[in-house]
Amino acid sequence: MADLYTYTVTPEEAGTRLDIFLAERLTALTRSRLKTLIAAGHASVADRVAGKAGRLLKGGERVVVVVPDPAPPELSYNPVDLDILYEDEDMVVVNKGAGLAVHPGAGRPDSTLVNALIGRPGGLSSVGAPVRPGVVHRLDMDTTGVMVVAKKDISHENLATQFKEHTPDRSYVALVWGVVKKKSGRIDAPLGRDIADRKKISTRSKKTRHAATRYAVLKSFPGFTLVELKPETGRTHQLRVHLTSINHPIVGDPVYGARKPHTGLDKPVYDFIKRIKRQLLHAATLGIKHPVTGEFMEFKAPMPPDMAELVKRLERAAGW
Repeated sequence: MADLYTYTVTPEEAGTRLDIFLAERLTALTRSRLKTLIAAGHASVADRVAGKAGRLLKGGERVVVVVPDPAPPELSYNPVDLDILYEDEDMVVVNKGAGLAVHPGAGRPDSTLVNALIGRPGGLSSVGAPVRPGVVHRLDMDTTGVMVVAKKDISHENLATQFKEHTPDRSYVALVWGVVKKKSGRIDAPLGRDIADRKKISTRSKKTRHAATRYAVLKSFPGFTLVELKPETGRTHQLRVHLTSINHPIVGDPVYGARKPHTGLDKPVYDFIKRIKRQLLHAATLGIKHPVTGEFMEFKAPMPPDMAELVKRLERAAGW
């Protein structure tokens, strides 16, 4: 059943935008949600449909807003075995496994992270519904590691703002082809849709956006390097494309600079790499401010088994 709220604008509030006026009262709803309600005709001022979120109030008017019950979720609940790192009533943090898409898409209607989380106690934020409820940032399907998903609208708005402003402390680890000579550095290369293949992101694009990544060498092996990556921006496929741009693509990446292992490799290493079908990129740490308390929280996830095993084999081959 829909909820109806009635308020009277005080003289002191004259000149206030309607969406701000309502946001100060309906604190459980985000401004984006309120704007949607206003645009859909669910708010009236002085007994007339408001129509615009930016309408300026004069003072003395009666404001009525109807908040309809949320539509039943169109997503199906598909239980998936998840590695939950942290959960409360505002958010859930997971260590996403390889091969798990974040949300449904073309040809992938279910069995995603969102499908697995939507049936948990408290559900997910309605922002982004029906396909991407709660999603404030993403990892590629075959990239593993730490992800946070919002459970409430107000939490969603806060977390999304943090990612938009690039304030979360994020670090990734990747195993790349070749020996990276500089122990640390910064890749500053604008990215956009590739001029020849629109499905790919590239430094060769007619319309690019600023993108920067800092890196540091963790371990070097003959023919390979384990690197730590800290993105300063959050562009699609940024880390994968940036590493390819410096001629060190990620091992197993099927799209950006795929390479085949050469027969001169140590046999256990060669055999293992031949079986890898995904990019060895892992979101190792995520530091964020809690969306309600403001407390800084850091979450960590160990390297996934396939990546950890290859690193061990490289260490053995190097005589470590």
